[in-house]
Amino acid sequence: MAVKSADARLEERWRDILAVHARTMCEIDRALHPYGLGASDFEVLDILAAESPRDGDHCRVQNLVGRVHLSQSALSRLIGRLEKDGLVERSVCAEDRRGVWVALTAKGRALHTEVLPVQRAVLGRMLAEPEN
Repeated sequence: MAVKSADARLEERWRDILAVHARTMCEIDRALHPYGLGASDFEVLDILAAESPRDGDHCRVQNLVGRVHLSQSALSRLIGRLEKDGLVERSVCAEDRRGVWVALTAKGRALHTEVLPVQRAVLGRMLAEPEN
């Protein structure tokens, strides 16, 4: 039997990571569906909750771009949906009119608090280290 090349091992590891990511995102989507959220929706709410822990705090949309695995246009559409659902509010940055702030609403903060344990339970289940 031929020994796997370093490239083949690297490719195999990469495909394993992608498979775990895909399975985990699907499980999160299933678990959050009853709450009207998908995995990416929750990810934005979760980042906003961490970046702006108090009522009235906000975050620049540009700061979310590198942290959410979506294109800038897809992120903008997602934030629009969350805004339509009353979970976030957007406002224009006074210092830089091109910048946009986004903040959790009270409804968004409450929903995040409610579904956080659900999402974390999925992560715990899907990413648990196998027992030897």
